[in-house]
Amino acid sequence: MKRNPVSLIAGGVLLLAFLAILFFFQVRQTEVAVVTTFGRAYASSTKTEPGPYFRFPWPINKVYRFDKRVRNFERKFEQTVTSDARNLLITVYIGWSIADPLKFLQRFDGDVIKAERNLENLLRDAKNGVIGQHKFSDLISTEEDQLQFEAIETKILDAVQAKARDNYGIDISLVGIKRLGLPESITGKVFERMRVERLRLVKRYQGEGEAEAIRIRAEADRERREILAEAEAEATIMTGQAEAEATQYYRVLNEDPELARLLLRLRTLQEATSGKTTLILDPDTPPFDLLKEQSLKTPDPSASPTSSSAPDGDDRP
Repeated sequence: MKRNPVSLIAGGVLLLAFLAILFFFQVRQTEVAVVTTFGRAYASSTKTEPGPYFRFPWPINKVYRFDKRVRNFERKFEQTVTSDARNLLITVYIGWSIADPLKFLQRFDGDVIKAERNLENLLRDAKNGVIGQHKFSDLISTEEDQLQFEAIETKILDAVQAKARDNYGIDISLVGIKRLGLPESITGKVFERMRVERLRLVKRYQGEGEAEAIRIRAEADRERREILAEAEAEATIMTGQAEAEATQYYRVLNEDPELARLLLRLRTLQEATSGKTTLILDPDTPPFDLLKEQSLKTPDPSASPTSSSAPDGDDRP
């Protein structure tokens, strides 16, 4: 009986596939693997590069695969104490990955839950130790420049990173503070402290404003005094000049006082009657009494009654 070549080829392919499954295994890009021999692992058993690898079938060799991508682990919302004896609720998270798969296998038998349980204890000790070195205001404050989040996170990372790598074969790449809270017993005290700080800021700003107002008023008073001093100096100069001119005029007037008085009366009369003005006054009121004196003057007898004319030197206003 002849065998079908297609069946032989298919059988050969299936046999090769079965042998490949038995004697080879694949490490993916996101994986690392450890190959044990009769249950024992060696340093050369670690496979960190992706690709196919040879192995003997179980029970000679057994392959343990681990995801090498970064995992997130978050601590519970727990209470801790600051250096100034203030209670604080805080949640811290870490990002971790498997750095040494052989040590991870030996330490935890490849159990991720057991590894995170140990990381929880390690993170709790580091968090309490670092927070205990910082004041409450380094984490909760109305002044942004007083907050020390980055420094605290860096200290926690430094505290857990070396221990996790040496003891567990785990690399912790990041640590962060996710949430902060206050116990109910101290919430009122915190709010009161924040209110006191706000009042302190208000008083400081009020003091700065009052100081600035005093400075502005002092500057304005100084400028006012300078302006008044300049005006008084200028007035003194003008008064001196006016007195000097008046002295000259008085000297001229003293040469003929009667003429000076007459000229002054005439000037006053001229200014009073220069416009359309109606005045009802006593005829004896100076300088209008000049008009009365002019009207009472006796006519010149030598003047012709038919050809009377005003003399050239008529000083009527």
